[in-house]
Amino acid sequence: MKAYIEERAVTLANYIVENKATVREAAKVFGISESSVHKDVAERLWEINQPLAKSVQLILSENKADRHIRGGQATKHKYEIIKSTLSH
Repeated sequence: MKAYIEERAVTLANYIVENKATVREAAKVFGISESSVHKDVAERLWEINQPLAKSVQLILSENKADRHIRGGQATKHKYEIIKSTLSH
């Protein structure tokens, strides 16, 4: 594995752990695709730093479990905006 990819994987992992960030959030911040972030932290990181990889997996598991809640909040917000624009 190339050194810059290893460094990127560790940097992404640290960002995700420190900020409890989602893969999507990390991808935006680092300007790379979500699939690259996921491959870096879910596959490559295990070869580089297993304790850090375990920490990232915990965060990603929490994010996955909470995903339905965030989706519901987004839908609620959408309809609140529609309702407020129709009432004006």
